[in-house]
Amino acid sequence: MVVAPDAERSAVGHAITTLTPLRAKEFRLGRDLIGYAVNGTPADCIKLGVSALLEQPPDLVVSGVNLGPNTATNIIYSGTVSAATEARILGIPSIAVSLGEFVEPDFRPAAAVARRVAKLVLTHGLPPRVLLNVNVPNLPLSKIKGVRYTRQGDSGFVEDFARREDPRHQPYFWLAGTYQMTDEDEDTDAWALAHDYVSITPITYDLTAYHFVDELRGWRLTL
Repeated sequence: MVVAPDAERSAVGHAITTLTPLRAKEFRLGRDLIGYAVNGTPADCIKLGVSALLEQPPDLVVSGVNLGPNTATNIIYSGTVSAATEARILGIPSIAVSLGEFVEPDFRPAAAVARRVAKLVLTHGLPPRVLLNVNVPNLPLSKIKGVRYTRQGDSGFVEDFARREDPRHQPYFWLAGTYQMTDEDEDTDAWALAHDYVSITPITYDLTAYHFVDELRGWRLTL
């Protein structure tokens, strides 16, 4: 069953809708209901699907296939990853799948990889709070070098705001920029994808910096 945003919702992160109503439009193939288009964010789709649209919680949530990669720092902004994260918060095993290309995409290899990963997750399960972030090169399966089990890298966009004027000569700004590949470690998601490997990264929504807790205690804040 598909529950997906009704329009582009890139870079909305884990936003949820609280101040306006959510609407879900049915989509059918003949008489068969195949899904819903929701006027909300990816995370909204998971919440609404699980709590209101589906008769019972799904065994697995697959978010994607996203147009463009979701690696390194970009996963913080990703609606695709956030939808899978929301499913995991609700206790449902989940994977996020992204295609590492924006121009002339071929989604078939990524869909094939997603299907294989989904079967493995259903077979083996996932630890609590853990989901899989999968990035697939825009290549035929025969040309993909293999699979790497990776960690989140540090690459990201070098941002620039283009300043423009509207017809009334009022300024506005349009976010632009270019992706800068800075990860040189072969165990990172960005490196693996850039070198034509499927990257599979186990991630979690616990943002605690555990390595800093003891040092923080040494600050000895008093009230």
